[in-house]
Amino acid sequence: MKFRTSNVLLFLCLAGSMMFLPCAAQNTSRSAGHSSAAMSGGSGNDLADKILNNPDLPFVLEKARSILKKGLTAGSGYGEVWIRDLNTFIEIALEVQDKAELRRALLVFFHFQGKDGNIIDGYIPAEKANVAYKYIRSETMPNLLGHKNTVETDQESSLVQAIYKYVGKTGDDSLLAEQVNGLTVRQRLAMALDYLLEHRYDEKHGLIWGATTSDWGDVQPEHSWGVELDASSHRAIDIYDNAMFVVAIENYLSLAASDAPDKRKWKSVADKIKSNTRKHLWDRNLHKFRPHIYLEGSPFPDDFDEHRIYYHGGTAIAIEAGILSKPEILDVLNNMVNNKKFASAASIGLTVYPPYPAGFFKNKSMRPFSYQNGGDWTWFGGRMIQQLIAYGYVEQAYRECLPMFERVRANDGFFEWYTVDNKPSGSGVFRGSAGVLGKAVQMFNEWAKAR
Repeated sequence: MKFRTSNVLLFLCLAGSMMFLPCAAQNTSRSAGHSSAAMSGGSGNDLADKILNNPDLPFVLEKARSILKKGLTAGSGYGEVWIRDLNTFIEIALEVQDKAELRRALLVFFHFQGKDGNIIDGYIPAEKANVAYKYIRSETMPNLLGHKNTVETDQESSLVQAIYKYVGKTGDDSLLAEQVNGLTVRQRLAMALDYLLEHRYDEKHGLIWGATTSDWGDVQPEHSWGVELDASSHRAIDIYDNAMFVVAIENYLSLAASDAPDKRKWKSVADKIKSNTRKHLWDRNLHKFRPHIYLEGSPFPDDFDEHRIYYHGGTAIAIEAGILSKPEILDVLNNMVNNKKFASAASIGLTVYPPYPAGFFKNKSMRPFSYQNGGDWTWFGGRMIQQLIAYGYVEQAYRECLPMFERVRANDGFFEWYTVDNKPSGSGVFRGSAGVLGKAVQMFNEWAKAR
């Protein structure tokens, strides 16, 4: 693939602005840190009042609940129930839907589980299957078809996390003893994690791999659709897959019996993944994660400096996984805020900044600032907000969440993603965005009421 001159200029303009990030981040870190410290006094009470009196918060939560009262598909543009999406809205869905329906939906994924432990992306009624997937069948679920985007390495982790959330929300740990085709759910969870170690683990780096994608995305650059590993794929290690794996392992350990024989094994694996992530992916000077470590070469031109690209979504999950320290969380937040300003975007939900230049992905939806290449996704921006609240950066979280709240009201709902000029795109109803932003509202309210 040739590196067009126009693309070079675009990228250099965008990347050049990134050169100022460390200084800018350092300056905003001081002011943000000062504000956070001041919150222990009167300003914390002022912030609590703002949260409790902002009409957008109850509006967003009620809108999320209304969307999640029925249906488990990813959104209005999807016929499938996807595990990566269900994992992000199951908690609020459990508040407004029949618990038994959510339980059944989770069990379906185990009916489609491969003998090697792999988990599908999603399933759909057979009569509605009209996408060009290589559909997977299950003898025990004959009316459904499954599919797996093999460029991803998050399906197994997403299912473990979703089971953990279900049990935590409902107290129904009997699910773990439920048998699916002769094996318990607990055994099948271990199989799913083992699949990643046995089939997606790179011994040299001690980390798991997937195909080259943009941050958390499921589109590789080498193909016009790009969801399946093939001879043209370039295997790579990234932060999102490994952070999701760590979260899943820790969730699994929480679900395991105190005397479970594999607890020591999985604790060791999680610790090694964290350590190796810091060693191989984290750039302490730029306060960012390396986009990819390539195992057999890059799909991009040799003169392309991919390290300039900042991965917002994977960074948010790294915080959830406990990979970054509290000061580092503030550093990455300030870089995200700077990226938002440089891109003239509405929120820190940008997938990446700067985006990959035009023509780098054969899939036409992956043009710069579109879809998973610089689109603004509340689905991940909301997860960053959750982590900021969890780590005590509530003032910063509230500031960065306001644009997300405002566009829910302006558009009367949750769209899949937004352009940098804040125009809604993709599915008109997107349950993942409703789930993560609704949970963020609940976390804000819990914090404010405790003041």
